[in-house]
Amino acid sequence: MPLLILSFFCFWSSLISFPRSRGGDPMPSFSSSSRCCCFFFFFSLLQLLLLSNLCFAADPFAFFDWTVSYLTGSPLGDKQQVIGVNGQFPGPILNVTTNWNVVVNVKNDLDEPLLITWNGLQHRKNSWQDGVSGTNCPIPPGWNWTYQFQVKDQIGSFFYFPSLNLQRAIGGFGGITVNNREVIPLPFGLPDGDITIFIGDWYFKSLKKLRKEVEDEGKIGAPDGILINGLGPYNYDKDLVREGIPYEVINVEPGKTYRLRVHNVGISTSLNFRIQNHNLLLVETEGSYTNQQMYMNMDIHVGQSYSFLVTMDQNATSDYYIVASPRFSNASIWKKPVGVAILHYTNSMGPVSGPLPDPPNENDIFTSMNQARSIRWNVTASGARPNPQGSFKYGEITVTDLYVILSGPPELVDGKWRTTLNGISYFSPSTPLNLAQQFNLPGVYKVDFPNKMMDRPPKLDTSLINGTFKGFMEIIFQNNDTLTKSYHLDGYAFFVVGMDFGLWTENSRGTYNKWDGVARSTVQVFPGAWAAILISLDNAGIWNLRAENLDSWYLGQELYLSVVNPEKDTDEVALPGNTIYCGALSALQSDQAGRVQFSDSPSISIGSNVFTIILAMTALLLSINQQNLVICGNI
Repeated sequence: MPLLILSFFCFWSSLISFPRSRGGDPMPSFSSSSRCCCFFFFFSLLQLLLLSNLCFAADPFAFFDWTVSYLTGSPLGDKQQVIGVNGQFPGPILNVTTNWNVVVNVKNDLDEPLLITWNGLQHRKNSWQDGVSGTNCPIPPGWNWTYQFQVKDQIGSFFYFPSLNLQRAIGGFGGITVNNREVIPLPFGLPDGDITIFIGDWYFKSLKKLRKEVEDEGKIGAPDGILINGLGPYNYDKDLVREGIPYEVINVEPGKTYRLRVHNVGISTSLNFRIQNHNLLLVETEGSYTNQQMYMNMDIHVGQSYSFLVTMDQNATSDYYIVASPRFSNASIWKKPVGVAILHYTNSMGPVSGPLPDPPNENDIFTSMNQARSIRWNVTASGARPNPQGSFKYGEITVTDLYVILSGPPELVDGKWRTTLNGISYFSPSTPLNLAQQFNLPGVYKVDFPNKMMDRPPKLDTSLINGTFKGFMEIIFQNNDTLTKSYHLDGYAFFVVGMDFGLWTENSRGTYNKWDGVARSTVQVFPGAWAAILISLDNAGIWNLRAENLDSWYLGQELYLSVVNPEKDTDEVALPGNTIYCGALSALQSDQAGRVQFSDSPSISIGSNVFTIILAMTALLLSINQQNLVICGNI
């Protein structure tokens, strides 16, 4: 470290000794002494990097630099504002491998605060990286913040998105692919290709108008259409789809098998996914390998992710439809475009024509529930570790905590439309819960969330579940709404052990699947029905439990689960050195010296650019070095 400091001052002195241009910037040329100091500095920097990563010999680092900004798009034909990442809508795929260390520098080029959350990544003992309002202060406009986490003991298909104020409704999302390590075989043959597909409902309204509609009416209206990979539908119906709308074309080769990772990134609509004349072999959902079952179509609810193997075994007399259509949306009044993309064989003899493949019976919600029940854990396959997934015998563990969480339609609370869980509509404090806990701030939250519906009027509150560290929690989601809801828990994969219509009772446990219920992070709950999950609380931190339906989430249908190790946990990651402070801790935050230089800023010369890069690398390496012992303890 002294060598690095000495060389840094040497390099600094060489920089300030540069001849100056009239504009005051360093000239882009180096003297011989400057080059010597540069070499000395970079040699020391490399030494620090090597020392910092001795324990990561088998766990590489992956670095990403993202700018989140507004773009102009025309997904359904009319120009509108969307959110892109690095100029892409949808954003780039975060493609990593089990146990890799991921460093994502996010620059906020929006005109409002931003957080990115990682739907399904568990951030083992590191909820500081979760990117939701209870764990992180938002990234102010014009600032950047670097997420640093390890995809510890995970595989599978996930996605990221902006977590604040309905922002996902206009984009900012992208895929996350966590590949198996080479030493862990896939439970199926290596596919010939890997394709990510985003499906979701879409609105012409601006983000501000969507927020106002939800606030004023307590719900969001019917969408204007369905997108596939951020694009509108192929012109399958000239009365519904206008000419000239760009649509997605997926190119494939005959006879080959592809892995399709399909994510419902929409606002509130459950979607049915299908490919004309092709079967979908389900192999994975949200980080768990499933029993390999064939489906003609799959209902994918808001926030859910699935992997299918699809073999190109047709004769390619023409292209084929890929369809995402609404479920349980009253088809008799649905007069908007559904999502339609094209599957194009390289030997295709012509464009697709004719009707779309038939959807399931619109009103047959029982078939949809039976389909959900049919998804089972592949207990013999290895997941991220070499041992079989089924070696964790969750059905033999004694439950320590039970929560029956009741949800219903929006209701007026203090004169405003709100949604509730057990009669509580979550109030988001200005100081994130994680920081309040770290600094022992009183009055920010209470750890008293009721384990059942209370006989009292609904209210706004910041009430957490007090989870027992290494306990085993049973949660029942009881949906008294008229719409299908999805619920997601950060930090964990839970076991979906049961679902049925009617009211859950103690006797309902007799129907539980205690052997191969799939482990995932997002579960659907049908209207007038319940779903039961089991969670092993081994991941210390404060974790968000939320409705993935954005309108319900926005109006308060979320809470946090606090899991605290009663003993000193030397493995839990400490407060990051780059923490942003807000709320009651705003005084600790200094202005960000290295403000983001966006595209409308003047370009900087080579000399100052090098200096900026070196400062950034130094700060990053120092942060990595500080956290090494903590992260190494988790390997």
